[in-house]
Amino acid sequence: QVQLVESGGGLVQAGGSLRLSCAASLRTFSGYFMGWFRQAPGKERESVAAISRSGDYTYYADSVKGRFTISRDDAKNTVYLRMNSLKPEDTAVYYCAAGRYYSPTEYGKEQAYNYWGQGTQVTVSS
Repeated sequence: QVQLVESGGGLVQAGGSLRLSCAASLRTFSGYFMGWFRQAPGKERESVAAISRSGDYTYYADSVKGRFTISRDDAKNTVYLRMNSLKPEDTAVYYCAAGRYYSPTEYGKEQAYNYWGQGTQVTVSS
């Protein structure tokens, strides 16, 4: 059974940093592209960042470009999201997801992903 387990969320002041981790029990982790999504209260889930299977292509939503960095460690079956200069509007539940069959131009779409984690709460206070 595939599991994606997020960790690293919490409460942080505006301007602070957090690093989210997502450990995946995927037999062939390197064969999956990975993404981070978030959902704020009362809003739809949105794409935040994604990384290709090889790690040489990354995607970021405009709202987080220059502040967030996605990376992966295939030896640990883990994907990370480093979040700097956090803003109150970054407050949301953050989800990681794994996908296998879509092209990089579709990494921002929920339907590109086969597996999802349960989410971790990030709260940024002003």
